[in-house]
Amino acid sequence: MKSKIDKLRLNYKIWLETSEKIGVLGDKKCELLKNIDQTGSLISAVEMMGLTYRKTWGSLKKIEKELGFPLIKPSRGGTNGGNTVLTREGKIIIAAFETFHVKYDAIINDGFNIILSEMKQKIR
Repeated sequence: MKSKIDKLRLNYKIWLETSEKIGVLGDKKCELLKNIDQTGSLISAVEMMGLTYRKTWGSLKKIEKELGFPLIKPSRGGTNGGNTVLTREGKIIIAAFETFHVKYDAIINDGFNIILSEMKQKIR
């Protein structure tokens, strides 16, 4: 049987969690926040990602409770309809996740490639 080790790729997720190991915020929710920021609408962001509004709203409220500050600021309709904007803290969180990925994804992938190369040498 021929080894398929050459086809292995690294895939990982990062997230923030409490000291009690309760997951708070990860890449997917950060993507949601970015979409809210770009569209100015929670509904639009939810639709773009194929999520349900009610579950996403509850999830955002849980995240805000765990963090101790709001991430979004919704405003109800009116003549132009409602909108949702990120708070200053929400924007800081997005920036932190993006900075992590810019600074460390390449390092993590390089480390994986070293390990993969070592595995190939030992397996062959």
